[in-house]
Amino acid sequence: MPFDFSPLKSALVLALAAGLDYLIGDPWGWLHPVQVMGWGIGQLFQCSIEILEKPTTIRCVHFTRKITNLPIDAIVPRCAGILLGISLVMGSGLVGWLIIQAADRLHPLLGVAVATIMLASCFAGRSLRDAGEAVLQPLRDGDLTKARSTLSLYVGRDTDNLSESEVLRSVLETVTENATDGVMAPLFYAIIGAFLPMVGSVPLALAYKAASTLDSSIGYPEAPYTYIGWFSAKQEDVLTWLPCRFVVITLALLSGRPGYVWRICQRDASSDSSPNSGWSECVYAAILGVRVGGTNWYRGIAKHKPLLGDPINPITCDRIQQAMQLTRYCFVIWLSIALSALSLATFH
Repeated sequence: MPFDFSPLKSALVLALAAGLDYLIGDPWGWLHPVQVMGWGIGQLFQCSIEILEKPTTIRCVHFTRKITNLPIDAIVPRCAGILLGISLVMGSGLVGWLIIQAADRLHPLLGVAVATIMLASCFAGRSLRDAGEAVLQPLRDGDLTKARSTLSLYVGRDTDNLSESEVLRSVLETVTENATDGVMAPLFYAIIGAFLPMVGSVPLALAYKAASTLDSSIGYPEAPYTYIGWFSAKQEDVLTWLPCRFVVITLALLSGRPGYVWRICQRDASSDSSPNSGWSECVYAAILGVRVGGTNWYRGIAKHKPLLGDPINPITCDRIQQAMQLTRYCFVIWLSIALSALSLATFH
């Protein structure tokens, strides 16, 4: 019976990385790939602008303007955004692959250790759980002011005047939206990479993390990111679409009421401007029997988000805990299926 170490090594890295994220998360003060990606965004942005300022590129821009009828001040940042998006995503995956190959050449166990640490940094399960708890604990202690202050570290909305119920809604929206792009989608691409021996889990997970970081950094429709961030936003939407739907299906089955949950998501999720965050938030709202969405304030400007779910139950600390528990269940289910499949592939 032939014995293939590649699936076994991939399974080991996946299991160890998941355990490392669950137990430790991101140690405070350690260099994180997202920090490196943030630096890379700045460097690549400047490089893209320099390329677009070359005479040959300017002629191409004028040619593009004739075809698209877009103003030059829109074409240049759009092209820069494309260069930036492709370069960072592909570059992150390639750098991760090269680092692991170099470590593996020095010693196979070193390769496993490096891959485990890098992959664990792509999973934000522990970080998301800690962030939620950091806001919930002051609420349990009756310290609304501290809860607002802590919440402001994790969300972009104005928090100074939020009521307790609005703080709870904000926490629930944050942990359910980020459950997909921060936890489950990186696992999804890590699993795909685990079945590609020449690629591996880390490069694909890092590539997705780069796309997510770009979207968080510049993927906004408002100025000054309107044109330069459009590609990053679309790229992240496309990459997150499939894992998001798998999350919805998994959680719907976990709820024991898949038909009901799916109907609520079909009814409400599509009203969100994002093709993914609405679905991610709505599936949790449907399972918990709560309603999320409504008016939020950003730098004094009101922005209305569509209402998702039915207000059967109030949003409480316990229900937010249930939401985070659902994410852990979903993660464990996907991981268990992947490890089982990799174990079968080891003996073929």
